[in-house]
Amino acid sequence: MNESPILYPEDRIPLQRLVPMGLQHVVAMFGATVLAPVIMGFDPQLAIFFSGIGTLIFLVTTRMKVPSYLGSSFSFIGPVLAVTGGSAALIPEALGGIAAAAVLYAIAAWATIRYGSKWIDGLMPPIVTGTVVALIGLNLAASAMGNAINPDFVIRGPADQLALTVALVTFLTAALVSVYARGFLRLLPVLTGVIVGYALAAALGLLDPQALEAVATAPWVGLPPFETPRWSLRAVLVIAPVVVVLVAENKGHIAAISSYMKRDLNPHLGRAYLGDAVATFVSAMGGGTPQTTYAENMGVMAITRVFSSYNFVMAAAIAILLGLCPKFGALIRSVPDPVLGGVTLILYGLIALMGVKIWMDAKVDFAEHRNLVVAGASLIAATGLGVKGVTVGGTNIAGIALGTVLALVLNLLFSIPSRRRTGTQTPAA
Repeated sequence: MNESPILYPEDRIPLQRLVPMGLQHVVAMFGATVLAPVIMGFDPQLAIFFSGIGTLIFLVTTRMKVPSYLGSSFSFIGPVLAVTGGSAALIPEALGGIAAAAVLYAIAAWATIRYGSKWIDGLMPPIVTGTVVALIGLNLAASAMGNAINPDFVIRGPADQLALTVALVTFLTAALVSVYARGFLRLLPVLTGVIVGYALAAALGLLDPQALEAVATAPWVGLPPFETPRWSLRAVLVIAPVVVVLVAENKGHIAAISSYMKRDLNPHLGRAYLGDAVATFVSAMGGGTPQTTYAENMGVMAITRVFSSYNFVMAAAIAILLGLCPKFGALIRSVPDPVLGGVTLILYGLIALMGVKIWMDAKVDFAEHRNLVVAGASLIAATGLGVKGVTVGGTNIAGIALGTVLALVLNLLFSIPSRRRTGTQTPAA
């Protein structure tokens, strides 16, 4: 069976195809981009609006060379909640801390643009970047299955059985379209799966009446509730260090896209950092969530083999319209959890395998115990904690953040003896 041809960042797509393909990316990112602000106490409409603005900033900054969508970062959830304690009155202080993290991120971007990415490569060799990408997918596994079944993972009766049926039909539709469909339909597996799953959920009476009421009553046009930051040294000290996780996460994403696209994007790493940093700063100035390149959209690219940056220009435009159209946003939010579970089962699995592909492409030697410990311990720690994370002294640390830091620290720790023996700066394989 012939694979679809790869469309590269510079390849243009006809408008009649670009609209549904862009919408597909919006659907893929929507659940996580809305979930993060809900957990942190931010406004979801603002998050969607600034995800579109941030994506356009990123694409302009990277000169359309790096295909990516920017959405709400989960890495900030723990530190933000440590600052706000769940109080909406303290969100402006959290915004100040997010803005400070963006400034540090921009400094890292400047250093990478000015001096090259070797310092990043030494800090984050393939064993680390592959681990970071893989643990992102594995960390979200419980979320996918929780949506597909229920948070308790217990089939109690007919309602749970129907929900699981919807999830399976959604999953199989997306999978079959991705593998067997021909022509343009093959480029829309996620969107097709969501449409079929939503229709089945509606036929089975599984749509939330309150969500449907929200769609009916939501206005067509409305500005999101903008908010400005308030500066607090405590908030800056708690939130700004997250930049370490962002640097590792973004590098892993760039490596994964490079691997699937078979084109080295590492020369654009500094600009990718800068685009992410500026997008996060702009979002924080208006009350939005911190931004990061989204692995869900990388999964869509891997399935469709479409890496055109114009895809994300359209997705960003749709997201901005969503931010200005509460009714459309309410419609997307009405998508039932089992439908999201069905499509994320594929997307999160692809993210985990992207990390494995980074290891394979770099020929990481897992006969070497150092690599086994760095990858194994980090993956287990992150996956075990999941999205709930661990709380220490009132501060929550997400599984992704802890796993990323653990991979960085272990790699540096085990690299010291070899560097002393060789007198070089050779990173771990």
